[in-house]
Amino acid sequence: MKKIFGFFILGLFFFSYANAEERESKLDKLFEQLKDTKDLPSAQIIEKKIWEIWSIHPSDDRRGFRLTELLTQGSRLMNRGELNKAYELFTKIIATEPDWFEAWNKRATVLYLMNQYQSSLNDIKITLTLEPRHFGALSGQALNYIELRQYEKAIESYRAAQKIYPLLYSATKMIPELQELINDQAI
Repeated sequence: MKKIFGFFILGLFFFSYANAEERESKLDKLFEQLKDTKDLPSAQIIEKKIWEIWSIHPSDDRRGFRLTELLTQGSRLMNRGELNKAYELFTKIIATEPDWFEAWNKRATVLYLMNQYQSSLNDIKITLTLEPRHFGALSGQALNYIELRQYEKAIESYRAAQKIYPLLYSATKMIPELQELINDQAI
């Protein structure tokens, strides 16, 4: 019986590992496409696919499914303006699964909406440590820097995002506006 149970556990581990490898491979391909895409509508379709993968917990078990549900609930709370409840839910997810970068990113977004810019930047730093290609976190970092009136850092964040996602609309729009703000301040 112990032998069968051992094989079962080993099988689950291998299945989970194979799914993680497949997920990373899929993301790698999408990021290559995102970098090479020449038109915004196509880039936005690829972007949406990346967000869909990011928003699903990487493990294909009951626990992963539950964490995905909680992330979705937190996002709904955030969209309804129930920021404290969303913050608590994202914090609970992070406590359970500290390596899931999307939970950190969502909490960073809530903190930004709560005008807690430095705390948001702290969560973004963790997000980017766990997923350096997170163009959404880089854009959020730029927004925090804008609120803190650190326009040059905001431009740096947007440029870092453009290295991953060259056609990122917010970066394309905001970099010239930020440069103009910097120039106006120099006068």
